[in-house]
Amino acid sequence: MTDIRILLTDKAIAQLPAPKDGWYLARDAELKGFFVVVGKRKRTFTVQGDLRQRGKRASSIRVSIGDTRELSTRTARATAKQYLAQISQGRHPARQKQEDHTCAPETAPGDAVSDITLSQAWKRYLDAHLMRKGRSEKTISSYRDHVERIFVDWLNSPLRELALFPGRVAKKHDDVTRENGPYMANGSMRTLRAIYNHARKINRYLPADNPADAVDWNEERRRDTGMGVRDLKKWFIELGRIENPIRREFHLFTVLSGSRTTALRGVKPEHIDFRGRMLHMPKPKGGAKRAFDIPLSRQMILCLIRAIRFGRQMYPSQATQWVFPAESESGHLAETKEDRTELSKWGNDL
Repeated sequence: MTDIRILLTDKAIAQLPAPKDGWYLARDAELKGFFVVVGKRKRTFTVQGDLRQRGKRASSIRVSIGDTRELSTRTARATAKQYLAQISQGRHPARQKQEDHTCAPETAPGDAVSDITLSQAWKRYLDAHLMRKGRSEKTISSYRDHVERIFVDWLNSPLRELALFPGRVAKKHDDVTRENGPYMANGSMRTLRAIYNHARKINRYLPADNPADAVDWNEERRRDTGMGVRDLKKWFIELGRIENPIRREFHLFTVLSGSRTTALRGVKPEHIDFRGRMLHMPKPKGGAKRAFDIPLSRQMILCLIRAIRFGRQMYPSQATQWVFPAESESGHLAETKEDRTELSKWGNDL
């Protein structure tokens, strides 16, 4: 059969007819130099490019990436981009892989830094960046979830290994997208990218190309559920039907203040200056260094007073410490989501 040019996808490759004799090439219509060698029993992802030395074409080389039964097209494409970049820089990918496995790192032999793992890089990023810069507990918790849950199998993997085989990272992104959703997949890869960049500041032997750059990012769309003026009448009727008065006042204060629910849940009585008509927010998103005060209107003051009174009646012990107390481990409201059939707008909608 003669060579063909198509957009290579898993489905398209699976539908390629097997040749009666020999083999043929199915070239990718999107990435030049990336193709599949289609044989009678095997199909192999491959790249081809001109190896240049001193600005002149030295030779044309082909490097196999892997069997189509073992790699997804998306993963193979990411690896192909890496290989083609190496070829354009005058490096042979096959030799480069062999050297990476057999040669010592650029730093001194036996130096622990030369084999820095994701776990070690994460610990330093946590201590030297997140903690030192006063990032909020929620932000730190999000990073920790990505590293210790999504990347748990990579904790002992050297960052250098992830950088040299970006196809693994691209495949991981595909897997997380399928199992945990597109937003979690993108978020975890942003975390990996940040940790790698931070680690490379003091581990200069690490490749300059961030392994997360191999990812084809999922499209993210901002939620369009914000409450408008026309929604207010219906919303207030719904709010009045909420049985728990503390939750009712919490949602009302969220509307009146425009604050994030995470920050409001942690409001304490001592944060309120009724005489000065101010509410201090000590730990908003971004940490303590971004603390600010909210001017209180008359309706906001009345809302806080009602919440405090209801709290003293319903949760007298927790109410000594929190404005919006609850029977939770923290002592304050921990979950502020509502059934949308009962309250159509809450949280960031407000």
